[in-house]
Amino acid sequence: MSPSDESSGLRAGLRGLTTRGRSFLAAGLTAVACSYLLDQSALLHVGILLAALPLAAALLLAGTRYRVASGRRLSPHRAVAGQEARVHLRIDNVSRVPTGLLLLEDKVPYVLGPRPRFVLDRVEPRGHHEVSYRVRSDLRGRYPLGPLQLRLADPFGMCELGRSFSAYDVLTVVPQVQQLPHVRLSGEWIGQGESRARTLALAGDDDVILREYRPGDDLRRVHWKSTARYGELMVRREEQPQKARAAVLLDTREIGHRGSGPASSFEWAVGCAASVAGHLLQRGYQTRLLTDLGHCVPGPEAGGGNTAADASGLILDALAVVDLSDGAGLSRAEDPLRASGEGLLVAVLGDLDEEQTARLARLRTRTGGAVAFLLDTGTWAGLRMIAPDTGGEEFQARVRQLREAGWTVLPVRAGDSVPELWQAVDRADSPSPYREEAGA
Repeated sequence: MSPSDESSGLRAGLRGLTTRGRSFLAAGLTAVACSYLLDQSALLHVGILLAALPLAAALLLAGTRYRVASGRRLSPHRAVAGQEARVHLRIDNVSRVPTGLLLLEDKVPYVLGPRPRFVLDRVEPRGHHEVSYRVRSDLRGRYPLGPLQLRLADPFGMCELGRSFSAYDVLTVVPQVQQLPHVRLSGEWIGQGESRARTLALAGDDDVILREYRPGDDLRRVHWKSTARYGELMVRREEQPQKARAAVLLDTREIGHRGSGPASSFEWAVGCAASVAGHLLQRGYQTRLLTDLGHCVPGPEAGGGNTAADASGLILDALAVVDLSDGAGLSRAEDPLRASGEGLLVAVLGDLDEEQTARLARLRTRTGGAVAFLLDTGTWAGLRMIAPDTGGEEFQARVRQLREAGWTVLPVRAGDSVPELWQAVDRADSPSPYREEAGA
């Protein structure tokens, strides 16, 4: 080590002196000064000892050349809002000398809790230590964890030097997904509803229904005429149930929602969209999420090869970060819905005006089935708490207009349960707290 390296290391060590180290250094220098003023040699020895201890600790830490690696693992990688996730940290000593006292501190956003701190006494050469801590958030989102900060300290607590790693991980907090009951859905055609349509699985552009024989194929499916023609075994393709399609439309317009924080109508809508999308994926629907801005998840680039688990992950990741938009209407979502052809449409809607209701009513004719969760956002703002069993006249008019167009409308009040509302989807005359009594 060159003299310049030693001086720079000493300066770094002095900057890392703790309150105890600075106190010892100040006491030592004072004792040395007093020994000259009072002509006390014993006091001089005490002063030198007090001042030398923090200086030696600073020089020792500044010259330390530990090689330490770190790793972080999240369990689970996607956490549900309101539930805990565990973060596992691993510290590896890749040098040939043992470490001294190590202080670990992981950088964590305040919404996940306080910053975790750990003390490791010693890590053997080529050894490692593992620690873990828990995080929890009631708010969905994507939160960075890290980088990990490492502080070296001497055994007497005189000096601390900080080191920081650059790597960090991201914890995704997704909305809660509720289990929905299995109900009959209009337009269901995956081989288990009222209208069963089956089709042959096609391959290529020439409407070919034959393929080469593969080990394990049933010999009863061999097409002998084509086998003689092509000179190799050819088998007929099996019938496959046609894939049902579904779209979940989420209204993110700021003007369409009331309330703030986790208790707002928008957060209820996000949780409802997550539950419905997850339920449809479990039932075998090829499901995608749409917003009023026209955003689609999974996007067209994903194609139709995504598994239900992949599509569910993409949708939950999108819902974890979706935010209120400044849009005024739902027109930008109409083109993707028209392009998708027939299928099931489930819309989670905020406040609607007459024009938006009319456009949704016309859109019904292009779908195989349509279900609307229509939020009475006035109940989230406390505007109809005196008579909670009746919605406003304008809201009731929107419900009637959509129902007359063929929508299955589920009026929603603050505090309503998504599974209970979903249970009414297959009822021709679904009970509703907004239904007008006969003769009223």
